Amino acid sequence: MQAIFEPTTIEQELQHCLHLQKASAHTDGIETYAIRKQHLLNLKAMINNHREELIEAINQDYGNRSRHETLLAEIITSTDDINGSLKHLKKWMKVQKRKVDQSMYFGAKNRVIPQPLGVIGLIVPWNFPVNLMFSQLSAVFAAGNRAMVKLSENSRHLAKLLIEITPKYFSAEKLKIFDETGEVGIAFSKLPFDHLMFTGSGATGRKVMAAAVPNLTPVTLELGGKSPAVIDPEYPLEKAVERIMFVKQFNAGQICTNVDYVFVHESQRQAFIDAAHRWVKQHVPDIHSVDYTSIIDGRSFDRLVQCVAQAKAQGAMVVNLNQQEADATTRKFPLTMILNSNDNMDIDTRETFGPILMVKTYEDPKQVVDYIAKRDRPLAFYPFSNNQALIDYYLNRVMSGGVCVNDALFHVGQHDLPFGGVGASGMGHYHGYEGFLTFSKMRPVFYQAGFSSMKFLAPPYGNFATRMLNFLTKMKS
Repeated sequence: MQAIFEPTTIEQELQHCLHLQKASAHTDGIETYAIRKQHLLNLKAMINNHREELIEAINQDYGNRSRHETLLAEIITSTDDINGSLKHLKKWMKVQKRKVDQSMYFGAKNRVIPQPLGVIGLIVPWNFPVNLMFSQLSAVFAAGNRAMVKLSENSRHLAKLLIEITPKYFSAEKLKIFDETGEVGIAFSKLPFDHLMFTGSGATGRKVMAAAVPNLTPVTLELGGKSPAVIDPEYPLEKAVERIMFVKQFNAGQICTNVDYVFVHESQRQAFIDAAHRWVKQHVPDIHSVDYTSIIDGRSFDRLVQCVAQAKAQGAMVVNLNQQEADATTRKFPLTMILNSNDNMDIDTRETFGPILMVKTYEDPKQVVDYIAKRDRPLAFYPFSNNQALIDYYLNRVMSGGVCVNDALFHVGQHDLPFGGVGASGMGHYHGYEGFLTFSKMRPVFYQAGFSSMKFLAPPYGNFATRMLNFLTKMKS
């Protein structure tokens, strides 16, 4: 009787799981449409059958996470993404016909066959863990892959729940969830996956990519950065403020695509501040409300406190829109604006990832373009204008991962649009068809005809080959 292998370290457990999943993929072969559809339905069932448990687990991880925000950004968005994959899966899986040069390969055929890569590693952050995990798995499973998922050290309650319920829907050979108990991420990143996807900070993303290099594991990196907005002075200011401040308070600003700083025309500086005060007074009057989310942990809270203190000490204008003090016990941080900042301040150089908004002024659109161009390419860009020529000016001169015109954030929720960064804000895409492509090998196959003209071009080369090649050279030139 063969002994059952029992892993004793996290490295052994990870390697054992990867071996099981790769062996399963080899044995079972490529999944049919029916099997992939069932896996996607199982993903959706995991969310719907445990909705309240998922909401509460995330709430416990945050200390306080608005239930409405979790429903909107985690539950509804995830199931909508899965529904999109289910709707288009059959079309995505079709073998594609490609053209053949019949002058040289008469009767031959070209095809592109979408096939799964194998086992995908997903490193999921804490800020939208259900959304990011399930939307990524939607693409991974649509493409017919297996998956291993590592959650964040700040998602301990959620990880415990998912580890408990996942076996009800998937075998370990298909999907396995891992908690971050310390050093798991390093070992996870070093595994020879067929593809590795990381969502998180640029600093950690560099480490993940370096860990993947020895195995030549391809990576998709969804990072962050400082995403700017700019308001055309001709655009309704109150509307711009309403949309920017809604996004800034959402999840207490802890979103990689949040508005990090906004360019306001010099003539509207005070009007922008006044409008922000009015919006906050009406919509977020008390940071201690259950509708306002806590900062994820003490370290992040302290970083925000120090960031504001440093900016103030160095001469920046700090505007506390709630007129309430930051509370270290509940980790509730007031909506704050900072004006007159400079590159010597952390607020100008580091991703904010909190409810702090830098406000910069400008007189000419070129100033905006020049400022952004000198910095890392952002994950998102948000121009507010009804002037199409001005919008085109910005789109043609400001490179970013994605764009949302006359609003912020919501381009991320469009499942038929690819989502991804560029440069320092990431590489690769997912969502919709682009997610299916990311986790598939679009395998080119050439089918030679029964008769091949290449036989006449074999050495020793004679007059016929010379005439034929001269003819083709002239025809193709």
